Amino acid sequence: MIDPSLIRNRLHETAEILARRGFTLDVAAIEKLEAQRKETQTEVERLQHERNRSSKAIGQAKAQGQDVAPLMEAVGALGDRLKELQGQLESIQSELSAILLGIPNLPNDSVPVGAGEEENVEVRRWGTPTEMDFGPKDHVALGANLGMLDFERAARLSQSRFMTMSGPLARLHRGLISFMLDIHTREHGYTEWYVPYIVNADSLRGTGQLPKFEEELFALRCGEDERQLYLIPTAEVPVTNLMREEIIEAGMLPRRFVAHTPCFRSEAGSYGKDTRGMIRQHQFEKVELVQLVRPEESYDALEALTGHAEAILQRLGLPYRVVALCTGDLGFSSAKTYDLEVWLPGQQCYREISSCSNFESFQARRLQARWRNPETGKPELVHTLNGSGLAVGRTLVAIMENFQDRHGAIHIPEALQPYVGGMTKIA
Repeated sequence: MIDPSLIRNRLHETAEILARRGFTLDVAAIEKLEAQRKETQTEVERLQHERNRSSKAIGQAKAQGQDVAPLMEAVGALGDRLKELQGQLESIQSELSAILLGIPNLPNDSVPVGAGEEENVEVRRWGTPTEMDFGPKDHVALGANLGMLDFERAARLSQSRFMTMSGPLARLHRGLISFMLDIHTREHGYTEWYVPYIVNADSLRGTGQLPKFEEELFALRCGEDERQLYLIPTAEVPVTNLMREEIIEAGMLPRRFVAHTPCFRSEAGSYGKDTRGMIRQHQFEKVELVQLVRPEESYDALEALTGHAEAILQRLGLPYRVVALCTGDLGFSSAKTYDLEVWLPGQQCYREISSCSNFESFQARRLQARWRNPETGKPELVHTLNGSGLAVGRTLVAIMENFQDRHGAIHIPEALQPYVGGMTKIA
């Protein structure tokens, strides 16, 4: 959530900044509600003062043996009116809060201005697109030829956009998870966490998935009271919420967390997009990186976190590029995002494999995740960041397509071989 003071004190400037990312702020509605809020709050405070004054007068009248019935009646009437106005004020504040929860984060000044993904800016490349002296197959054909990747069987078990893996390919998938976790914990200073895969609505509100993206979630009705819980769309949700409503001492920052989880997304609104293969599934695995840092350090932390995700691609020898998302392509909660896009020979293009974002205080304000500033001794909001380090299924796709041979075998990168029992290829 953006700072509410921006709405109260810099409404038109905030609207102009949000317009860069294609979001239209209803300035007139907010101005009307703010005027109502101020007027009602002023009247509430006046009535509270008058009631207190009248209550004192009743006490004095009683001490002097006077008839207090008229005063009591007046105080009762004041109380009824005050209760009515307090209800109105609560309703107005609820409307303002609902508007605030629907406002995306403000883009950082360094974010390129643009309307959509076509105007994203390439920052750098690593490696060169893999060239082959035969027609490369995509991962769907490779998996089918190996008999280890099956979408039809998964659809019988569930529905479309699920898959099964078996044998050495499933082992390679598992090995990738362990490889990523080892690199991030041993070399990049992250603490590994195991977290719930089912969370409550407060957790999703904290990181910005609710209320805006409810249709993207798988909701569960649980127990006799039918309380609603949700399957996580990403480990970002439970891991960032680890620090919800907590105050972190300065000496404990930065916090670096990593977790492997399955992720569940309904993919609402994506009908017809990437229906072939593993690129856009309802269930997939990720190794997620989360950082909580001092505000003045968050943009250095973004560069570092992006580098940690890049390190996995480099160890595996996968060509990729880094793209800075423009204002029109930023995620709802992000102030700045780098996408890592890996080269896929089967599609002859770069495809996203990780998004690394700085949310500044946007999530922390919802979470009330704070640190104690030693200079003031007071709690202040931290900045939060996260990124995939990496999306496991898409990394498997990249390995299959970049390390295939003309016979359809998949050669395993040297760095991964210890994680698959020394296996060098899948054939």
